[in-house]
Amino acid sequence: MARTLATLPQGSRITDHMSLGVITKTFPLERVRSVLAATGKSSARQRDLPAHVVVYYAIALALYMQSSYREVLRCLLEGLQWLRNPSLALLKVTGSSGITQARTRLGWEPLRQLHDEVVKPIAVATTRGAWYRQWRLVSLDGSTMDVADEQVNDQAFGRPGASRGSSAWPQFRFVSLVESGTHVLFGTRMGPCHTSENTLAKEVLGSLDSTMLCLCDRGFFGYEMWRQALATKAQLLWRIKKNAALPCEKRLSDGSYLSRIYASNKDRKRQVNAIQVRVIEYRLEGVTGAEPMYRLVTSVLDPQQGPAQEMAALYHERWEIETAFDELKTHLRGAKIVLRSKTPDLVRQEFYGLLMAHFAVRALMHEAALKDDEDPDRLSFLHAVRVVRRKLAAFNAIPPCAQESLS
Repeated sequence: MARTLATLPQGSRITDHMSLGVITKTFPLERVRSVLAATGKSSARQRDLPAHVVVYYAIALALYMQSSYREVLRCLLEGLQWLRNPSLALLKVTGSSGITQARTRLGWEPLRQLHDEVVKPIAVATTRGAWYRQWRLVSLDGSTMDVADEQVNDQAFGRPGASRGSSAWPQFRFVSLVESGTHVLFGTRMGPCHTSENTLAKEVLGSLDSTMLCLCDRGFFGYEMWRQALATKAQLLWRIKKNAALPCEKRLSDGSYLSRIYASNKDRKRQVNAIQVRVIEYRLEGVTGAEPMYRLVTSVLDPQQGPAQEMAALYHERWEIETAFDELKTHLRGAKIVLRSKTPDLVRQEFYGLLMAHFAVRALMHEAALKDDEDPDRLSFLHAVRVVRRKLAAFNAIPPCAQESLS
């Protein structure tokens, strides 16, 4: 959908609409400056838009996807103006070309590094819906996003095929992990639209650890992917295709059975390089549209640690990642909204800004859920986005110049 110039309602005070506090609380200024220094992107001299302000601006863009660049910057600077001293001279609102130049100077690497350092699972022991026994529930999946119809974006990301020719928009693909109980998307990696999800998933798997139980759909299952995921020490519960060769080696008390997977038929014949798995098969009786048989494999080999019936029910928590993608793509970005950036590097910057804005909202929702002993799933993401857009006076904002300290 084409973007038209949009402004906030006339006569409104900016702090009624924009809260930098949630962003700066989630991504502290000290961490931002550390990342800028590590990536060599710190401002060498004072500018109208120093590097640390541009980082926050890139995140703030995600909160106002339908507003113009200058309008979002006005939001940012007027909020700072009001918090410093409303009687001081107005801060300069750089033009669109100046904003693009500042974003280009910054690049996308600091945004990805900040994302990788800060955006992680946040559930604690008392977070409802986040755990199965001793394991943190996470899921793995991928999706796509449309980007601005520019030749350089087309060359960098490509276009998916369509019934007649190709898609109207260039598109990139991304793969993420999601913490099921909080909907936090983490470990995300992106690539051209024709990059396979499995290729990106291999980069994402490194974000797993021994505290997690990872759920995954059948499209990702394979010997190498399973082996790589096991190396993280996480436990796995993945669906597999119904024609996968998994002969029963030992039937267990809960009806599941032990089997082995191999890298190739040659290894299978020689019975070398095998990985032992536990297979769970079940049906969904009386469910319209259900398949005749579902098959799961898990690294939890002891049925006492994960009974088959519980694991079968647990697998359907995998769909939480679809809800998280919907929050990111529909409620935060906006339905049918195309990412606005016109160059590949700025597309990447905008995407990681979008992910961090989603994380900031979800962190706020998790904090609220803990205070009320509530399941975060029961809170409205859309309502939380609206709260973030309003004034939260309890928090400080960021200084407009690199030399100033937090007020």
